[in-house]
Order: sequence, then C-alpha cells, then structure tokens
Amino acid sequence: MSRSRSQASEHKYLTVRAYLADLVASELSVGDAVPSERSLTEKFGVSRMTVRQAVDALVTEGVLERAQGRGTFVAPPRADFEMRLTTFGEEARRRGMEPGTEVLEVGTAPAPASVAESLGRATGDPMHHVVRLRSADGSPMSVEEAWIPVDLAPDLLDDGVPESLYGALRERGLAPTWGEDTITASDATVQEQKLLGLRASRAVMRTVRRTFAGDSPLMYSRSSYRGDRYSVFVPLREARPTLVPRSTTADDAAAADGGAVTDDAPTDQLAPVPVPARATEGNDR
Repeated sequence: MSRSRSQASEHKYLTVRAYLADLVASELSVGDAVPSERSLTEKFGVSRMTVRQAVDALVTEGVLERAQGRGTFVAPPRADFEMRLTTFGEEARRRGMEPGTEVLEVGTAPAPASVAESLGRATGDPMHHVVRLRSADGSPMSVEEAWIPVDLAPDLLDDGVPESLYGALRERGLAPTWGEDTITASDATVQEQKLLGLRASRAVMRTVRRTFAGDSPLMYSRSSYRGDRYSVFVPLREARPTLVPRSTTADDAAAADGGAVTDDAPTDQLAPVPVPARATEGNDR
C-alpha cells in the first residue's frame, strides 16, 4: 500500500473514532448501544476492518465496552485514581457517586509473615483483619483488605467495622500522616471476577499500601480495582531525592495470587487516585 493510501486509511479510522466519541459525549448514555459495524461501514464508506479499528481504540480507552453476542455499548465513566489520605466515601461523593460497602470478612487473625514484616511486627502477632467490597452507585469498584495491629487499637472492631478505618484511628489519636503505595496490574482472579462483576478475566489494578503515623506503621492494605473503571492520574513535580520503597516481600505476590485485595489504603480508603512521587497519601480506608 502506498504511503498516500495508508494515510487515507488512517484518516478514515480517525474520522470514525471521532464520530463515535462525539456520539458518546453528546447523545448517548451509559449502557446505550452504539451503531453497528455495518451501519458505520455504509455511513462512512469504509471497510469493516477500519470501523473495527476505531471501535477497538475506544474500547481500549474505556469509552466503549463489548458484550459478547450482544454488541458494543457506552461504558461507565472511569474514576481518576490518585492516592491520597481520603476515604472511599469522600472520593466517591466528590465524583457525584453514592458509595457502598459490603463487609466480606472481619475478625482477628495472626499476621502472615509478609504483613508482619511490613508493619514491623512478629509473624503471628494478632491483627485486626477486614476485607470489604466497595461500590459506587451500586456498581462494584474494588476489593479491599486491611491489617491493623490489635495492640494499637484493641477496641477498633468492637462495634463492627467503622465506616472509615482512618477516621476510627484518628479518634484514637493515631492519625495517618503518610503512606507508600506500590501499583501493579494483572488479570483478575476467579474470585475477583465474581465480586467485581467482570464478565471475563480482565485486568485489575492492584495497590499495596503501608500507612504511617509519623514513623510508626499503622496499617497494611491490599486493593484490587476494576481496570475498566479507573485511570491513574499522576501529578508530576520537579525532581527530588528518590524515596526508596520499603520491602513488601511476599504480600504483593499474595495479592496477585488472588487474595482478596485491598489494604493498601486503609480499608476506608477509597478509590485511589494517582500516587505522588513519594509514597503517597492514600485513600482513607
């Protein structure tokens, strides 16, 4: 194919993509079907491959989503993921969404080696352990798991799981002041697919977080976020001395294995947002 013909084909692909993006922005709502490949082919006088390329690009960007055997639809908007010390509820409401929580596990458990090391404790030390499914406007968004040393707040779960773990710690004079996050991506486990309502194995964004009060570690958490509902926003600043992450060892692997995720931000954390260069202020669990 000559260069001029190649450029013409690319131009047609961009034209179809722009048309669909404008349609989503101005006329369609979440869940609405977009025009079929056949109708777009006839409308723009292009090949089906060109139309598919335009649709694929918007699916990759999270603007559209495919439902096997049904068609292509407008996808729910993505939430910016920026790590800061705010609660999931605060972040959801800031985006105009109503937050929801389902407690999946709660109790006291001995600290696994990786959790103990991250919190400067001995393996087997008693920990408050909370696993929650977080949602926004009724749609599951993330699975979060948090570990907090029992001796820091013995009565933390006496009345059930607090709406905000960060808030409950603050009430006990243990205000989180900073944290450090590690963000990775991998395919969702079977359990995560079920909890997050994923139709098939899709990528999830995983975060592992340690939250501190001054120099004292307060909480270790792991979270799994729907890759199709979050985008990472990272503010950039002038170069500063690099902050070397503390070792997190096996827990990151555990999250990837399928363990309930979350606890990277105290369970009250919320939808994360990007992570500033330094460990980050994370979500308030």
